[in-house]
Amino acid sequence: MSPELTVALITAASVIGAAVIAAVPAFLSLQRRTAGAVATEGETTRDAVAQAVQALGSQLNARIDDVRDDVSEVREDVTRVREWQAGHDAEHLLIGRTPPQRGD
Repeated sequence: MSPELTVALITAASVIGAAVIAAVPAFLSLQRRTAGAVATEGETTRDAVAQAVQALGSQLNARIDDVRDDVSEVREDVTRVREWQAGHDAEHLLIGRTPPQRGD
């Protein structure tokens, strides 16, 4: 290896080493600032997600209550129809006719 090449390699290595040594404090400072910003942003995101989940839960509970009310109304309608069927069958028995057959 020629002496000029050796000097060039040593110079390049020393320049790269000096650049790394100079960049380490700046990198550490940037890392600390970024970590703080990420933590703050993460907290904001967690709060927003928690609020969205709570709102969604409230909407879901309201919808479940609506469905339960609808089911209760259907059950009441079915009860009224069964009462009418029982009365209708009783009428047929009183007049002596066989009640119509239902496929239950």
